[in-house]
Amino acid sequence: MEQSIYLLLDSKGSPIARGRIQGRTDGPYWQIQVEDGKIDEILEHKKLKLLSIMDTGPSYEGVIVRSRNDMIQLEVSKINRDAGDMRKNLRVVVRFQSLIYPVTGQWKGRREIESNDLSAGGIAFYTDHSLQVGEQLEVVIPVTSEPLVVTCQVLRMRPTERAAVPLMYAAKFVDLCNDEETLLREAVFNLQLKGRAR
Repeated sequence: MEQSIYLLLDSKGSPIARGRIQGRTDGPYWQIQVEDGKIDEILEHKKLKLLSIMDTGPSYEGVIVRSRNDMIQLEVSKINRDAGDMRKNLRVVVRFQSLIYPVTGQWKGRREIESNDLSAGGIAFYTDHSLQVGEQLEVVIPVTSEPLVVTCQVLRMRPTERAAVPLMYAAKFVDLCNDEETLLREAVFNLQLKGRAR
């Protein structure tokens, strides 16, 4: 059986660590090996949420029953109803320089952007160029394990107080394939955990 990897979140939905399922998952008790050396932080919580890195996996909630070394045992119940939304809405503030290219816009060439935040469902970024709400563009995402070029659609624009980059845009990803979604999700999970480690 393939070992499943889950992001472990606290009761408020903040990521704490990554865990790898050990053994069977067909009963109410699961064994999870906590990765990233975060066992002490995990044990500060009685309840955890488990969010599968794979898009097809449901989400679960578990109560810690016991622990030993870097292993915990959880009594688990399924909470599948919000798994897709939780994955898409898990957003991380991250700054990187990148490029956008027009798909449906009236402009040509490429434009530079600076990211504000990233989720598996979209990106917010700064630019000093004007874009239209509804237009589609390609954006380079350099923080995934392999750089991605994905299509997104501009949802909204708002002015900023930054003179150098006066506009911030929010855009949703469109027409992602499963591999692209997985790479984005892994990048967001990893950035979330790195952010907590600081």
